[in-house]
Amino acid sequence: MTDPAHRGQLDLGEVLLQNSRLEPEQLEKARLRQQTSRARLGEILVDEGILNADEVLAGTGEQLGLEFRQSIDVGEIDEKLIHHVPISFAKQHGVLPLHFSEDENLLRVATSNPFDAAPLDDLRILFGAEDIEIVLSGRRAVTTAINEIYDRGAAETGLLAEEATDDLDALADEASHEPQDLLEATDDAPIIRLVNSLLQHAVKERASDIHIEPFEKEIRVRFRIDDVLYEPMKPLPRTLQASIASRIKIMGNLDIAEKRLPQDGRIRLKIAGRDYDVRLSTVPVAFGERLVLRLLPDTQTLLDLEKIGFNPEQRRVLERIVRRPNGIFLVTGPTGSGKTTTLHASLSEINHIDKNIITIEEPVEITQKGISQIEVNPKINLSFSTGLRAILRQDPNVVLVGEIRDKETADIAIQASLTGHLVLSTLHTNDAASAITRLVDMGVEPFLVGSSLVGVLAQRLVRVLCTECREAYTPTGEELKEAGIDDPGTPLTLYRGKGCANCAHTGYQGRLGIFELMLVEDSIRAMVSKNVDAKTIKKQAVKQGMGTLRQDGARKVLQGITSMAELLRATEEEGTIDQI
Repeated sequence: MTDPAHRGQLDLGEVLLQNSRLEPEQLEKARLRQQTSRARLGEILVDEGILNADEVLAGTGEQLGLEFRQSIDVGEIDEKLIHHVPISFAKQHGVLPLHFSEDENLLRVATSNPFDAAPLDDLRILFGAEDIEIVLSGRRAVTTAINEIYDRGAAETGLLAEEATDDLDALADEASHEPQDLLEATDDAPIIRLVNSLLQHAVKERASDIHIEPFEKEIRVRFRIDDVLYEPMKPLPRTLQASIASRIKIMGNLDIAEKRLPQDGRIRLKIAGRDYDVRLSTVPVAFGERLVLRLLPDTQTLLDLEKIGFNPEQRRVLERIVRRPNGIFLVTGPTGSGKTTTLHASLSEINHIDKNIITIEEPVEITQKGISQIEVNPKINLSFSTGLRAILRQDPNVVLVGEIRDKETADIAIQASLTGHLVLSTLHTNDAASAITRLVDMGVEPFLVGSSLVGVLAQRLVRVLCTECREAYTPTGEELKEAGIDDPGTPLTLYRGKGCANCAHTGYQGRLGIFELMLVEDSIRAMVSKNVDAKTIKKQAVKQGMGTLRQDGARKVLQGITSMAELLRATEEEGTIDQI
């Protein structure tokens, strides 16, 4: 195979000037940055938001004399080829074999990176081809094609629903304790294949939850993606309700005969080589059982404070807090704002052999090697307070309490912090300062709160703009004022989501945190002891340098990470004190 890097005689920058919206000043700026970094010119242009990845890739194709496609038609893919290529290899390297010509001994391969020769050479050797013909396509387009061609179930959901019957004879056969990869499953029972198809489809669409809702004449299926519910398929026949519920309940080790009471279970899955812990909840409703499945992927790679959204200064302060020998650190925010992920990311920073870390949670959503984790169980009277008492007899250094809900748990946590333990927990409050008054409202003495609390972090999640379709615009002065951004006097460039196929026409893809980190220092500690209101405490914290939720969100808006609309949605309760 000829190295594509040596084929092109044209300069990529000149090609892009002629064939894209790139301006000469933008190219000059990118070239200057290229001199001080090892990044390719195309990577810099995408990173700066000047061009999108497809525009750069189309220019690369023009430069190298390679065909570029915005999407890949799975109908042209020879399915015999993919049986020889593991899906993990295809996704990791962004390559997909399309066709092998025996007459020419030529393998046609789609790739998003023509300069990565190693996987292309691996494919050439695997199929015994003399040469490879490269087709360029964006990483997202290649991944989409990989998902479609490897995902034998999701594309056939409608057909599977027609095949499925109420016969449950095949449902109870669970052959192995180790979960089988659903993409490799060969079950013939239509209901089994239908449920597998729903799970595969949800993973492909990045859904966090699957809602299966029975009504009088149909079953509605909805996916929650980036905190918004979508209906990804036509309703299923009402006659399948009992079979679907029974199949999912068997997967979750629940009682299939019990249909009158709510049940909770857990399912371990492997999809496309990745492990998933699925939380299952069933509730009896008018026309059957309503099921919600929460998909929790193996999050070890996600427990990175930078990937969650913390800037370097916030990370430095947070890491200093969690390395303290004692005290209480609280994370606040509404349900679904990422509090648990932040706490576990913090624990991962100090999860070493010299620390005994124990948690009590409801439920245990994220597991970490080296940390003992207890799950609350009301059926046997194992609550946060009783579990916390037991933990303190286990000689811990660090304790994580899933949530402080009552005075009893708060009192035990405070006493633990005053006797040499670091306690991490959560509260449901709108901002950091309100966490202090919430503890006092529970009945905890103000002087105990002031002496034990070392810091409070408030957070929200905002949707991240899709890099493929975000568009630049100039905001009005009124918009800037509403977001708490000082008008610089010169036009600012912000971004908003336009919507494209890559983001399901929402304009967003993924979520990121915005944060408000308040250190409880002497001046604030004195105010707490005097039982001062939350608004006054917040003003003092801002005066001492605390950045508010809206300020942190505004910075991410200015960086082009999220939109003004998302910032205002997530921080609508913020006051006018937020100026940056």
